[in-house]
Amino acid sequence: MGLRQVEQRLERLVEGAFSKGLRGGLQPVEIGRRLTREMDLLRRVGVRGLIAPNFFVVTLSAEDAERFRSFVDVLARELGDAAREHARTEGYNFVGPVEVEIHLDEGLKAGRFTVEAEVVEGPEGLPAGSLALADGTRITIGAEPVSIGRLPECGVVVSDPNVSRRHAEVRRQGTDVVVVDLQSTNGTRVNGVPVRERVLADGDEITVGTTAIRYEMS
Repeated sequence: MGLRQVEQRLERLVEGAFSKGLRGGLQPVEIGRRLTREMDLLRRVGVRGLIAPNFFVVTLSAEDAERFRSFVDVLARELGDAAREHARTEGYNFVGPVEVEIHLDEGLKAGRFTVEAEVVEGPEGLPAGSLALADGTRITIGAEPVSIGRLPECGVVVSDPNVSRRHAEVRRQGTDVVVVDLQSTNGTRVNGVPVRERVLADGDEITVGTTAIRYEMS
């Protein structure tokens, strides 16, 4: 089931604007299958369960790199999201942020590609954790708290009159990640429930004003 979800995600990538230029030849779903296979092959047992690779290097032929050139950043982001989805389905953990780099090798023939995967610890050896914003941006949660609010110096800036200048903060507390409401005017919600402070779980949705921010352990 997990692999099928990954395939469906990558199949959507070539719909609409991308489909015309990607008929025939190497398809993103083929790369996604190889990437998730590497995750399965290289998983290992860690202190907190199964640990999967989180850093991937995809190497394409010159011809395929040219075909994907106009949306290579989107492809890398979608492959990263597919890796997170596969990990969530299979119960894998990451020890650092998920990153996908796409390289070119002039020696590869069209349709041929390689995927190298490895486990790379996050900054300061902290467990993986990030905030996924609606525009696709990801904010990695490091040792320093991430503030959310209207002020331009906040880690997550929200342009919403219903959001306080410094509305909430996401911080590490031992091995946990917690969200703390900073006595905001309209409050902070997690999965629709008002909170003052709460330990976050993978997939929790933090809402400030009308803005939703997803917490992911990756």
